[in-house]
Amino acid sequence: MAPPRPLRKEKDAVAPERDLSEQTRLMLAVRDSCDRQAFARLFDFYAPRLKGFVMRGGADAAQAEEIVQDVMLTIWRKADQFDPTRAQVSGWIYQITRNRQIDMIRRVSRAMPEELKHEDEHDPDPGQILALEQETGKLKQALGKLKPEQRQMIEKAYLGELTHQEIHAETGLPLGTIKSRIRLGLERLRHELKGLREP
Repeated sequence: MAPPRPLRKEKDAVAPERDLSEQTRLMLAVRDSCDRQAFARLFDFYAPRLKGFVMRGGADAAQAEEIVQDVMLTIWRKADQFDPTRAQVSGWIYQITRNRQIDMIRRVSRAMPEELKHEDEHDPDPGQILALEQETGKLKQALGKLKPEQRQMIEKAYLGELTHQEIHAETGLPLGTIKSRIRLGLERLRHELKGLREP
């Protein structure tokens, strides 16, 4: 399910085993022993919950699946950073998820109007997270008003992070058509987002 990860040195015990939640015990097994079975159980527990969380923030099902897969891979790779004395396992995982969703929004915002851009590179507070989730919803609403062929190109280029050449290889469309649809789609998005922000 996940790529190999080097074993880490065991951290000092932080609490008696009986005092830990099941998810914490599973996370510690992943952290300390690269336990794939424990990781699979964590995946089964958190994946549907994270998908619902991300979709409530405005992502569609395909985008949510992509984010959840990326988050779970990050959890496997960075398991050695989990410290139950500093954060609950659920809080740690949801913070990774929020950061991943914010990264997605910022990638899209590079081609969006200036009012959607966020210059603060520090960890966002809950108010910032809520604002970003609301803007994701507005972006999704605006994307829904595009012609299907324009929306497809923008999603591939900015959400899927594909180059024009990669989109060409995947779809067989001429590069000129791809560039034109992206340009027209972005112009339409700017118009729609401006309308959504008007009282």
